[in-house]
Amino acid sequence: MRALVTGGAGFIGSHLVDALVAEGWRVTVLDNLSTGTESNLKSVMDDITFCKGDIRDRQIIEKAVEDCSVIFHLAAVVSVPQTIDHPVESALINDLGTLYVLEEARKKNIKRVVFSSSCAVYGDDPQLPKKETMNLKPGSPYALQKMTAEHYMRLGYELYGLEAVSLRYFNVYGPRQDPSSPYSGVISIFMKMAIEQKSPIIYGNGDQSRDFIYVTDVVKANLLAAASAQARGQIVNIGTGSSVSINQLWDMICALTGLTIEPKYQPSRPGDIYASLANVEYAKLFLGFEHDYPFEKGLESTYEWYKQRKST
Repeated sequence: MRALVTGGAGFIGSHLVDALVAEGWRVTVLDNLSTGTESNLKSVMDDITFCKGDIRDRQIIEKAVEDCSVIFHLAAVVSVPQTIDHPVESALINDLGTLYVLEEARKKNIKRVVFSSSCAVYGDDPQLPKKETMNLKPGSPYALQKMTAEHYMRLGYELYGLEAVSLRYFNVYGPRQDPSSPYSGVISIFMKMAIEQKSPIIYGNGDQSRDFIYVTDVVKANLLAAASAQARGQIVNIGTGSSVSINQLWDMICALTGLTIEPKYQPSRPGDIYASLANVEYAKLFLGFEHDYPFEKGLESTYEWYKQRKST
C-alpha cells in the first residue's frame, strides 16, 4: 500500500507517517514546511518520498498522488486567529486545496481519502457532548473552511464514489507540538511555561473545557479510517468522551512538575470555544475506535518529551 500524507511534516502528520512506515506502507509526504519541519521526519526520512510543495499547486499534487491507494489529508492553516486575520488566503488552502486533493484522487481512482477536520465546526453551541448529527455553527473562518471541506468530502462520496472519511479531531496534544506561537495548542504552551518555570496566560476565566486526545490515539483513528468499510462517506468525532478545564490542566501540570506558579488571566480571544466534549459513539460504530491513552499518561509522556527537548 502506498499513502500520500499532506502536511506530513507537521505535528500530527509526522506521527502518522511514523506509524505508516512501521506498518510497511510506502509513504509520500507533501508539505510546504510553513509550520511542519523536516526534523519531525528524521527517523523515517530514508524510508519515505518527501515532496516540498503546496496543496495549491495542482501539478505537485498530481505528482505526489501517483500510485497511491490512500490519501491522508492533513495540510491546512490550523490557527483560528490566522484565519480571522487572513480569511481569503486561508480559504485558498483549507477549501480550494482540499478540492484540488479530492479532484486528483477522483482522476487517479484513488481508493480512499481520510480528511482531518475539527470539532471547531460545532461552534459554541452549549449542547454537550457534540454529536456528528448536530446543526453546525462555525464561529471562525477556520471552522467554516473545515465544514466546507467536509461537504466536499461528502460530495466526493455521493457523486463520484470516492471513499471519503472526515475525522473531526477534538484537542490533540503530544510530542512535537510546536509551542512557539501564542496560538499553538494550550498543552504545548503550558509545557513550555512549566519547563521555563514561568506563569502561563489563560484567556478567559479558565473554566472553559476541552476534550484532549493524545496524538497516538489520533494516528490510530486515521489507520482505522483508512481500512474500515463502515467508515466510507462518514463524519466521525475523534475524542475521548471526557473533558478537562484549562484551570485543571494547569493544576495537573503543576502537580506533574512540582511547581506552584499561578497563571495570569487575560480576556477571551475571538473565535475561542467555551466548552468542547465529544460524543464517541460513531467512532466505535464506524471505526471500531476507542482511545488508549488516559489523560494523565499522555500528559506525562508529553512532558518528558518537552523536558528532553529542552535539555538537548
